[in-house]
Amino acid sequence: MCGIVGYTGKRNVTNVVMVGLERLEYRGYDSCGIATVNGGLKTRKTAGRLQQLKDILARDPLDGTAGIGHTRWATHGTVTDENAHPFTDSARRIALVHNGIIENYRELRARLKKSGHRFLSDTDTEVIVHLVASFYRQDLAAAIRRAAALLKGSFSLAIIAEREPGRVYAVKLGSPLVIGRGRDEHIVASDAPALVGIARRMLPLQDGELAILERDRVTIQDFKGRKVERPFVKLELKQKAISRGRYPHFMRKEIFEQPAVIRENIARRFTRPGISLDPEFLFYPDEIEKVERIVIQACGTSWHAGLVGRYFFEKLCRIPVSVEVSSELRTSEFVYDGRTMMLAISQSGETADTLAALREASLREIRSLAVLNTRRSSIDREADSSVYIHAGPEIGVASTKAYTAQLFTLLGLALYFARVRGTLPDSELRAIAGHCRKLPAQLAKVLRLDRRIKDVAARLSFAHDFIFLGRGINYPTALEGALKLKEIAYVHATGHPAGEMKHGPISLITDNVPVIGIAPRDRVYDRMVANLAEAKARNGRIICVGTEGDRDLAELAETVLPIPAVPEYLSPLLAVIPLQLLAYHVAVLRGCDVDKPRNLAKSVTVE
Repeated sequence: MCGIVGYTGKRNVTNVVMVGLERLEYRGYDSCGIATVNGGLKTRKTAGRLQQLKDILARDPLDGTAGIGHTRWATHGTVTDENAHPFTDSARRIALVHNGIIENYRELRARLKKSGHRFLSDTDTEVIVHLVASFYRQDLAAAIRRAAALLKGSFSLAIIAEREPGRVYAVKLGSPLVIGRGRDEHIVASDAPALVGIARRMLPLQDGELAILERDRVTIQDFKGRKVERPFVKLELKQKAISRGRYPHFMRKEIFEQPAVIRENIARRFTRPGISLDPEFLFYPDEIEKVERIVIQACGTSWHAGLVGRYFFEKLCRIPVSVEVSSELRTSEFVYDGRTMMLAISQSGETADTLAALREASLREIRSLAVLNTRRSSIDREADSSVYIHAGPEIGVASTKAYTAQLFTLLGLALYFARVRGTLPDSELRAIAGHCRKLPAQLAKVLRLDRRIKDVAARLSFAHDFIFLGRGINYPTALEGALKLKEIAYVHATGHPAGEMKHGPISLITDNVPVIGIAPRDRVYDRMVANLAEAKARNGRIICVGTEGDRDLAELAETVLPIPAVPEYLSPLLAVIPLQLLAYHVAVLRGCDVDKPRNLAKSVTVE
């Protein structure tokens, strides 16, 4: 989950690498470093954030013709200067940065120690640079290929060498890497935002490939040394999309972008007649008709979206659906067959456990459909078909606009399947489309609760524990609200089905434990209100997200955050917005780093 950058070209290499690292800091930010070639190999690195590295470079600058940089999310070894990347071999001929995990590093380390190699860190990464150095004579590419053949695990690497001052070597197996091409310059990075301002065209590396970047060309070969030919594609990402603009945090910006994201998706999906999916959706109608079961697998926020998706597919398509946590699914008995379709949901398209479960499905000839925000990602390439959520880049570590875009995309998929399978009349599809077209304005209306939610947050920011309750389609909303509060405000919060309160969680309720209820007027409303009344009878402080104008809820709750009246299937898209804002304001009031919460990274690309 670390971020890596490599550059060769005519610009100031340190400036380019540091800007790239700033844009990748959401991938990890506990330590960082940079290495350049300029008459010799020089490195600067430190535990801590990029600002500390900037201060070091201000006192002791670097320049050169090529450079690499790294921002770390620690896996092996604690957060220290010694464990920060880049790493060099003992002779300081080679420098290397790494994203991934080397599973057999202990046995390789022991073998290298016997050969006289000295290690200065506790990381798995340092093994790689010593291994490459042990094979390096004249041909660095050959040495890298020999080293890669011995590594078990996942890795993306950027490598420079003292004797090759204008080159950056990039290697991929499992962890993402993308190359950008500018005018007489090339850049490689873990994610496309680092390419903006340098590259006009891009090329994602594929597993088992090694790229040699020079100022005027890129050569790609496989791990056997055979040349690979593949075209660069246009880089669509713009500077505006990856900047905060007038907002103090990316998370706040992305919360407020949700009406525009949904508006764009409505225009893309609801064409006349029917509903449109992306060109990358490759399933024929007869294949959809034969599906007897769907298994949705995802992690974190994407898993919560999958739980809502289950409701869509079962209600609209009458298809049984199970929703699995990817890390659990991949080690389960996997009792699925060819009549099952797998939906893999991942914002980044690189989530390690989701990818591993997808590969397991492929081995068993189970057809797969990916729901993604990132084209040409690993999951995109390996799934049988893909549909995109079109949320734009999401930089904040805590997902917001990607979540609502996932919900809308899953609804669109369910509608498409329902039409094909004949479970949804055209008249009902037209009615649903009409309700969806009102969503952007309704989302904007909910966002106008921002100041009121800030006041609620000020009253509740003292609390060390929160309970979130929901039922039916909004039980996942309760889970998502609790997750957001945990992620960015470091507050213990749990989400429960409201009907389960009497089976244990009710014992936790005191006047110091706020209870956040998601209670729009839907088919489970009366039961939900009864559960909240039970919580209030135990001195619980009740805060509700409910339908505007609900007087009964206003009598029960300390505060009601109103959302417009919508059909039940659309309520999760509106109900989650106040919970996102609540988590945001509690985090700000508690002095937390909203965009870079401790111990977290945006894309979990290691297991």
